[in-house]
Amino acid sequence: FDESTARAIQTQIRELPNTWQHVLVLGIGGSSLGARTIYEALAGSKPQMQLHFPDNSDPWALQDLLTSLPPTNTCALVVSKSGGTVETAAQFLVIQEWFDTRLGKADAWHDRVIAITDPEQGSLRKLVNDKTLRAFNIPPNVGGRFSALSPAGMLPASLAGIDVLALLEGAKRMSTLCRRTKVMENPAALYALLHVTQHRLFGRSLHVMMPYADALRAFSSWFVQLWAESLGKRHDTQSRLVEQGPTPIAAVGATDQHAQLQLFVEGPRDKMVTFIRVAQTERDLAIPGQAGDHAYLGKHTLQEVLNAQHTGTALALARDGRPSVSLEIPAMTPQSLGALIFFFEAATAYAGAFYGINPFDQPGVEKAKKITSALLGKPGSDADPDAAHAFAPSAQRMDLA
Repeated sequence: FDESTARAIQTQIRELPNTWQHVLVLGIGGSSLGARTIYEALAGSKPQMQLHFPDNSDPWALQDLLTSLPPTNTCALVVSKSGGTVETAAQFLVIQEWFDTRLGKADAWHDRVIAITDPEQGSLRKLVNDKTLRAFNIPPNVGGRFSALSPAGMLPASLAGIDVLALLEGAKRMSTLCRRTKVMENPAALYALLHVTQHRLFGRSLHVMMPYADALRAFSSWFVQLWAESLGKRHDTQSRLVEQGPTPIAAVGATDQHAQLQLFVEGPRDKMVTFIRVAQTERDLAIPGQAGDHAYLGKHTLQEVLNAQHTGTALALARDGRPSVSLEIPAMTPQSLGALIFFFEAATAYAGAFYGINPFDQPGVEKAKKITSALLGKPGSDADPDAAHAFAPSAQRMDLA
């Protein structure tokens, strides 16, 4: 855990113009989801700076966002380890032009951009060196989906006013537990073993992440990428064909009790559910007492209602022989979230070992990237764009307007 980098980030933030109020985080997948998870869980309603995550290359969403932002009070983080991620590169070019046009001078973007990329390689690193941009390094051995506790997550969090040293402190404490050699004393290894065993022995290939906290909505999406991209593999570490891996599903309690729970409780027995609850909340709301059918609610708070919904859901699954795991964090703090992030990163690594696959590569994603680059006419692309055109829909078009 690189506390020196965290302190360097805090030092550089103090040197930034105090007029900056908005941050565009240009990244996709792990280059965005980790930072978004931390921000949504901890920043609260009044962050030091407001973070925006356009994430996808959807033109409508980005154009709408740029229309609402004041360029004089905005900066941008460009997060790409390789520097060649098509979505991020395209957004970055749009943002450069937006700054230059709206601020009325060439290279106006230069002083408003901070790059987070590989320390030595890639097109973004080359741009950093050529233009002398502010930059932080993603360690070469850390993939995007494991980068939440690197500058990819810490810099955006720091800009929002979140204590990243406390975040790393929680992760460091969890790492001590996750290094224990006995599975029953190692929470991450035990969690991974439960899921792999349920999958292999009982066919439970769908792994549901269902925190009972709105602050952890983005965390569910982060888990989906972490689990799916790490564990869905065609070949094992011996290059044998296996084509295996669980399918993660994002849910949020209690919202998804009214959306997906019917399927979880009475549908196919192919799911393993993880619940996360927060023991103590910073704020709670007492429910006013009134006579009538809902008088019983007046004895409780909203958090008590949420906790009862979690317990009721877990019991409904258990009574029908459907497995679940319930995790509890003491409070929604940087230490707790840092521990939670490291726990699932470690569990993913252990699950990869139990499955016999490499959880740190993503060859399927790389194939799609190569075809995309070829379709867009990138020089030197070795994929055949004509092969991709063969998948174009051949059925008659239907106008649904």
